[in-house]
Amino acid sequence: MRRTALAAGITATAFVLAACGGSSASGGGSGGHSNTLVIAMTAAQLPGLDAGTFESEGWEGERFVGLQLYDGLTKMSLNQDKTGPVIQPDLATSWTSSPDVKTWTFKLRAGVTFQDGTPWNADAAVFGFDRILNSKSKYFSADNAGLIGFYTQAIAGYKKLDAMTFQITTKMPYALLPQDLPFLAFPSPTAVAKLGNKAFGQSPVGTGPFTFSKRLSGGSVEFVKNEHYWAGAPTLDKLVLRPIPEATARVAALRSGEVNWIEFPAPDDAARLGSEGFVVHTNPYSHIWPWLFDVTKGPLKDPRVRLALNLAIDRNAMAKQTLSGFGAPAEQYVPQTDVGYEPAGNVLTYDPAKAKSLLAAAGYAKGFSMTLSYPTSGSGNMVPGPMNQALQSDLAKVGVNVKLEPIEWSAMVGDWSAGKISLGANATNISLGFQPPISWELYFDSKSIYNTGHYKNAEFDSLWKQAKQEVDDTKRAALIAKINSVLVKDNPWLVVVSDLNPRATTKNVKGFIQPRSVWVDLTHVTVS
Repeated sequence: MRRTALAAGITATAFVLAACGGSSASGGGSGGHSNTLVIAMTAAQLPGLDAGTFESEGWEGERFVGLQLYDGLTKMSLNQDKTGPVIQPDLATSWTSSPDVKTWTFKLRAGVTFQDGTPWNADAAVFGFDRILNSKSKYFSADNAGLIGFYTQAIAGYKKLDAMTFQITTKMPYALLPQDLPFLAFPSPTAVAKLGNKAFGQSPVGTGPFTFSKRLSGGSVEFVKNEHYWAGAPTLDKLVLRPIPEATARVAALRSGEVNWIEFPAPDDAARLGSEGFVVHTNPYSHIWPWLFDVTKGPLKDPRVRLALNLAIDRNAMAKQTLSGFGAPAEQYVPQTDVGYEPAGNVLTYDPAKAKSLLAAAGYAKGFSMTLSYPTSGSGNMVPGPMNQALQSDLAKVGVNVKLEPIEWSAMVGDWSAGKISLGANATNISLGFQPPISWELYFDSKSIYNTGHYKNAEFDSLWKQAKQEVDDTKRAALIAKINSVLVKDNPWLVVVSDLNPRATTKNVKGFIQPRSVWVDLTHVTVS
């Protein structure tokens, strides 16, 4: 398999391009208060703060709101950087499944309280699930249910067995339920009943490591440490989230000392920040930056055309030049960090001559025109303008003329959550993290609403049905490798690059471990 030195070599948690940084590199960002972490997000606006509406800004909302204010029954191990995260106990201490893998019983963690003192128990678990799954509940939230729906698709029912035992049943044998549950967050039943759904989103209460404090000017929000967090109070005193969608503005805010952490600096800026004394963190993780084709219309119905487009793009140039080394070519549908990736498997290489031949064979020797909707910013989207312009240029060389249609990130997430390609385009570019392995069903299963390109493949459906029922990790990995091969041959997407998840911090931000994940653990971070 053809791989760049970058893709093979960058696996470190973080690197520092050594320099004698100025005062802004070693401090600032705390508004004059020590031990305050101020994060510049890529989001266009603050994510919702309710236990589900944090999805309004995609996985950046989960990362910085969901996992900070709330807990789930399970959680991911995010305090190590060598392997992808594994599932661990959280508000449940243990669980078992029935032999048919359809009934799951959870023993709940004793002694946990919500941030308002409400006890955590099976009644609170039922209340939380009612808000997203029971439309007859007084406190059912359609907004939460819609945004968090891809984690609840398999759930058929749930109930309290006793005060500290909760049971979930699934619609089919489903071995992957524990991997869905970190994102099904639990709000305080007392606070929801007191405030109502709408007002709760303005003053949220969970069990998580941080507590909502106040909204700040400019669309920012402040959280403070939960002194009574059941797993031990965080080492930070305050956490401030600031939406700054423009990469150059995020970098300027870091340099000026307004913030001390930024998500995805522009690639050229990332290298310069290292030379200025800031810390630039990277790590490969489970992520693909693709175009999702609508395979039901026009030339994209033909798999030869879809393969041609995949052969017409120069992923190495994208990774090395457009992204200045902060990306890796994605030559399969399985990210290199995930189970099912095959180093010796089928790869999508750069072969424009073959692309032209395939287009001619499909009846498009003179090419064709198509439209692409893409976000102007947003979680994991890197620098979508320059990246899509580079792809537009590559495809023009084989006769495919692409009209680029920009759209704001939260609007695109809303369309995607409703099963639509934004602006009625032929394809959409949306950054997609892979939560291995459940994402296969979300993105490619013919019955999934999030399969916005309407892809159908009986072989995929059969293999995925086997994979999601398989409790043995090794056997499941072999099935996913077969799924990967099916997709490489059929190409429902244009697979482009994998993100190395760069972020930059001031030198006085200590204790952060960059995981092989889009999500982060902020409980051990300090600002000295």
